[in-house]
Amino acid sequence: MSGVAAMVLAAGRGERMRPLTDHTPKPLLQVRGKPLLQWPLEALERGGFRHCVVNTAWLDEQISHYVAHRLTTSPTPLQIALSHEGQDFGAALETAGGISRALPHLGEVFWVLAGDVFAPDFVFSQAAVEAFVASDHLAHLWLVPNPAHNPAGDFGLSAEGLALNQAAVKYTYSTIGLYRRALFAPPFCDIAPGNPQGRKAALAPLLRAAMDQGRVSAELFTGDWTDVGTPERLRALNQA
Repeated sequence: MSGVAAMVLAAGRGERMRPLTDHTPKPLLQVRGKPLLQWPLEALERGGFRHCVVNTAWLDEQISHYVAHRLTTSPTPLQIALSHEGQDFGAALETAGGISRALPHLGEVFWVLAGDVFAPDFVFSQAAVEAFVASDHLAHLWLVPNPAHNPAGDFGLSAEGLALNQAAVKYTYSTIGLYRRALFAPPFCDIAPGNPQGRKAALAPLLRAAMDQGRVSAELFTGDWTDVGTPERLRALNQA
């Protein structure tokens, strides 16, 4: 399963992180001595995964330079392709739009994760991929206890391990998940593979539609996790 690729979402403007993101894309802000983006890339390598797509838009030349520098200056088994949404369409395509754009570089099953989330304890495992492949689910999500900035949570979790739209107790989507290509095709998504028109689309409606059919599984992740969405959260991480 090491041939399974990963999609790292790194195209956003990072409005809440301004002024830090006026001159530096959020995935390249320093967290504990490394660019934020470097943490998940290294975790993927440790898990034995060898192929990755990173989408870019805001200040994309800096991310392109970082990837090129990393590939030429340090021995790394992770091969990184770039999906230049900003260059191709003038702006980021949002989550589902960006994933659809990258589908030609992804297989039938792939990881999706955000380049602006700090989860140093998360393990990208071959066993998780094998279990997902053996299921009939369209996505498997890792949920986390609700942080202060998202107290209501996003999705519920059934006793059978299904993600739920409606639940008395909800958790926050960590932005880490395994996905099947079929989620980005009809009836869930009407964007053509490769998103040639550059359509913007969010991921949550696709997930909710699949949840209503019982096709999304989930589990709770209780390791270190931070959505690095504000300068205050970044400062707290670097002071810890």
